[in-house]
Amino acid sequence: MKNFVKEFKEFISKGNVMTMAVGIIIGGAFTAIINSLVADVVSPIIGLILGGKDFSALSFGIGDAQIMYGNFINAIVTFLLTAIVLFFIVKAFNRFEELKKKEEAEEEAPAEPEPSDEAKLLVEIRDLLKK
Repeated sequence: MKNFVKEFKEFISKGNVMTMAVGIIIGGAFTAIINSLVADVVSPIIGLILGGKDFSALSFGIGDAQIMYGNFINAIVTFLLTAIVLFFIVKAFNRFEELKKKEEAEEEAPAEPEPSDEAKLLVEIRDLLKK
């Protein structure tokens, strides 16, 4: 049992577990932002384009059961809008990452050293001899 507790402590204190936990928490917060962007910004714009059409009221009944297929259509539209918004966010993030890598590569590239005075003099002599 002591060995189990020791192994569990080692597992839980590893960086990967902590990084994953932080990622999940940040992901939850990011989900709220994306949901708000879709529900509060993009969906109203789509509603204006479609003439204020709300699918949630669409349904039909079979006996005592009410089939709310409008809610299903809304869920599909919300999913597609969320996917489009995430696509653009990831695309922009990837573009910024590429720019950052390019800038880092340019900074790390060794600059050509300035030629020494002797090398400059030799170049002048060579050029004079060519004339």
